[in-house]
Amino acid sequence: MSAAEPNFEELVNRYYRDLYRFGFSLTRSEADAADLTQQTFYIWANKGHQLREAGNAKRWLLTTLHREFLQQRRRQQRFTEEPLEDAIEQIYNINDISRTDLQTVLDCLNDIHENYRAALVLYTSKTSPTKRSLKCCRFR
Repeated sequence: MSAAEPNFEELVNRYYRDLYRFGFSLTRSEADAADLTQQTFYIWANKGHQLREAGNAKRWLLTTLHREFLQQRRRQQRFTEEPLEDAIEQIYNINDISRTDLQTVLDCLNDIHENYRAALVLYTSKTSPTKRSLKCCRFR
C-alpha cells in the first residue's frame, strides 16, 4: 500500500456507514445489509490491493457491494426455500402407488442389464418408501 492509500481500518471507519446504508436500501433488512457490508470488506481485504487509484476506493466498494447483492438475489431465485410442511406433504405413501405405476417400474427395471438391476434394486429397497413392494417383486 502506498502512503496515500488508506489502510484497512481507516477504510472501514470511513466507509462502513455509507456501505451499510446502501446495502440496507437494497435489501430492506438490517442483517442482510450487515452481511453485504462485511462481505464487501472481506473482498477488499483480498483484492483491494489491485485498485490502481486510491481515490476510487469508495466507488470500488459500492460497486462490489452492489455486485454481491445481485449475486445473492440470483442465488435466492435459483434455490428457493421450501417450507418443511410442504415437503412432507409431497412424500408418497406406499398405498398411493397404483398397480399400473408398480408395473411400469417393474418393466423399466427388467429393461436394465441384470448386473445393474441388482444394485439398483438393493439400493432402492433400502432407501425408498416402496421397500415392501420391491421385496415381493420377482424379476425375469
